[in-house]
Amino acid sequence: MEKFSTAIAGYRKEEVNKFLNDVISQVETIISELKAKDVEIEKLQKEMEHYKNMETTFNRALLIAEDASSQIKRIARDEGAGIINDAKRNASRIVNEALIQAEKSKLEHEQIKRNILSLKRRLRSILESHLELVEDMERIDL
Repeated sequence: MEKFSTAIAGYRKEEVNKFLNDVISQVETIISELKAKDVEIEKLQKEMEHYKNMETTFNRALLIAEDASSQIKRIARDEGAGIINDAKRNASRIVNEALIQAEKSKLEHEQIKRNILSLKRRLRSILESHLELVEDMERIDL
């Protein structure tokens, strides 16, 4: 608190005026600083609003990305299951074809064995008849 010296008609006018000028100067400085702070606050509020808007946009984008990711995963699982089912069907078909081919090969092998046996019998028969002829020829020559 400021103390003033006294004069005949009260306080000294110069000291009071100087004090008032100092107070006015300080108040003007404070008002100026408050206005600057208000401007800064308004600027920061606008920036904060901008960032809130960006956050909202990012959140929406994130939700869309998560949804897209889920859809891609679902589609990939479905396609994978389809590929596996196709592979199983193809594998079954290949195994069945191989079994049929093996059975055909077995039947062909058995047919060939029978044909060989039949051919051996005929050859034996022919050879025996020729041997008989040779023996008959030897008897006649004697």
